[in-house]
Amino acid sequence: MIGGGERVRTAFVSDLHLGSRHCQARQLAGYLEALQCDHLYLVGDVVDLWWLSKKRATWGNAQVRVLERIRAMARAGTRVTYIPGNHDRPLRALAGLAIPRVVLRRRAVHVTADGRRLLVIHGDEHDGATRLGGLREWFGEHLYDAILDGNSMLNDARAKLGMRYWSMADFLKRRSASAERYIDRFVAAAIADVRRRGLDGVVCGHIHRPRLMQVDGLIYANDGDWVESLSAIEEETDGTLRLVRWCGARIVEDVVPPRLVLSPPPLRRAHFPSPANAGVSRD
Repeated sequence: MIGGGERVRTAFVSDLHLGSRHCQARQLAGYLEALQCDHLYLVGDVVDLWWLSKKRATWGNAQVRVLERIRAMARAGTRVTYIPGNHDRPLRALAGLAIPRVVLRRRAVHVTADGRRLLVIHGDEHDGATRLGGLREWFGEHLYDAILDGNSMLNDARAKLGMRYWSMADFLKRRSASAERYIDRFVAAAIADVRRRGLDGVVCGHIHRPRLMQVDGLIYANDGDWVESLSAIEEETDGTLRLVRWCGARIVEDVVPPRLVLSPPPLRRAHFPSPANAGVSRD
């Protein structure tokens, strides 16, 4: 377990869903307040504009703490890159512009300390290759909302008993064969995408399933969410990547060690079909 206050080179968080009743804003605020990093990526679905337009917003002190902490980090010198997702899609129209202390991008290429080039996207770009569509998808979304409501009630009770957070939603999804097939299709689509672009891996969110692994020499890093998983991807100063969960302190679940560089890696050009080039940042 790694206590708060440790400085990391980069942190990636996504699927905050601020404004929805399912957002674990208090836990998220705790993680951000313990985080010190040079570069913070907000990888989509930060403020849930879809929820705010369709349903009653949930907004209180915890949500304000989250936004104030991000602002404070930016004022202190942390670079903040915001890549909108499908729940904050309208902000994609502003990609390429800078708002005070935050840069918006449609996608980015992050270069790790050991020279690996990682595509940073929200992940809904792969929906066409993974979604079931129709009634089955509609039913799944409504069932997921019901599971998240149960997850919240369960963890409210656990907190009163002094027990740490536990994701019932994640537990149930891992026992669903159809959910696992969906995850496998998503991972395959993401890896195929970065292979076509000539990059070393991908950092994404969207599917609310944190994972850090290597597939055929390429990195798949999903930073999870702050609805059920309470997770993030962090890069240490030597390029080590780690998947962490937050339970009042960081718990490291998976690690990808830095690449051993014996000589400078050859310069490779990432392929982005026009007009997608415009949203790419290079660190």
